[in-house]
Amino acid sequence: MACQVKGTAFITGGGSGIGKATALAFAKNGIGALALADLNISALESTCHEINIQFPNVQVEMLQVNVADEACVDSAVRKTVERFGGIDIGINCAGISGNPTPTDQMSLSEWQKVIDINQTGLWLCQRAVIRQMLTQESRGLREGRGVIVNVSSMFGIAGPPSPSGIPHYTAAKHAVVGLTKMDAKAYSRQGIRINAICPGFVDTPILSDHFDSMKPLFEATPIGRPAQVEEISDALLFLSSSMSSYICGAALVVDGGNTV
Repeated sequence: MACQVKGTAFITGGGSGIGKATALAFAKNGIGALALADLNISALESTCHEINIQFPNVQVEMLQVNVADEACVDSAVRKTVERFGGIDIGINCAGISGNPTPTDQMSLSEWQKVIDINQTGLWLCQRAVIRQMLTQESRGLREGRGVIVNVSSMFGIAGPPSPSGIPHYTAAKHAVVGLTKMDAKAYSRQGIRINAICPGFVDTPILSDHFDSMKPLFEATPIGRPAQVEEISDALLFLSSSMSSYICGAALVVDGGNTV
């Protein structure tokens, strides 16, 4: 069985990084419609243009969304359904790293900003997509009413190297794994399969800006390098496809052996 996806995918953080790579992987491997949500409108436009050039038969809806805004999230899901008729795959990639600050020096506002986007924002997106999927008919034993994959982090299952100064990010990514496990059990009997992915260091433009200072961390990874972004999107493709139809509530670690 080929690793294929079909139907409509709703991807937050779809303008760049893992979200963009996932959108391209889906377009390449059978998806017919993509709803890409991101706060960065120029990044969205760039991603949509690239998809239109490479995969002209794939329909794309571009949605400027602040995932921490409840009304904005609900509106984006509603617009997706109005155009495409439903949502078969939900990918929650949107997130920020925040400013590295130890707990004793961190302000409440800096803590709250990361929690609002990485934890509450993801929950708002998951809630909106679950509500939509519950209205849909099952597409069969292996596809059900829909699939959701949440992007956590290797720091969602283990603590980061010390001193790292990312208590807000670490707490939020642990929460993503907990929410995934909770809702996977809550909705699996209703035909909605939910999993998480926990990437390690990924070679994205943001990481490239700090490559030299982080080089010792990359070299300490058993594989000896950061992941290419496509290595993460391939794992997301697998968890979104019927090839993973008996995987439920998992936190799939894709970190080059960092947390082994």
